[in-house]
Amino acid sequence: QVQLVESGGGLVQAVGSLRLSCAAPGSISSIHAMGWYRQSPGKQRELVATITSGGTTNYADSVKGRFTISRGNAKNTVSLQMNSLKPEDTAVYYCSAKYYDPVVPTAGDYWGQGTQVTVSS
Repeated sequence: QVQLVESGGGLVQAVGSLRLSCAAPGSISSIHAMGWYRQSPGKQRELVATITSGGTTNYADSVKGRFTISRGNAKNTVSLQMNSLKPEDTAVYYCSAKYYDPVVPTAGDYWGQGTQVTVSS
């Protein structure tokens, strides 16, 4: 079972910034996209941002212009820079990695354990 390792969550005041980082084992060659999702109490998990191995990004409308997703220099790493944070950004943030192995074939998602982001007003 592959586990992604996340870091960078915490407590911040509104309009502040946080940076989340995530790493999957570098030995995995089948990951073609990584991203971040979030879930707040009583709500479904929602997409925040994704980035493909080719660099194509996708953002939720609610975070466009405030959050930036980027790939790290190391293989299978991704970061999420969160600026101008709002109380409604409070949630558990999960890192995700999509994989596809044409040899088996198999496809799916790996997930991190989640990191709490709390934005106080």
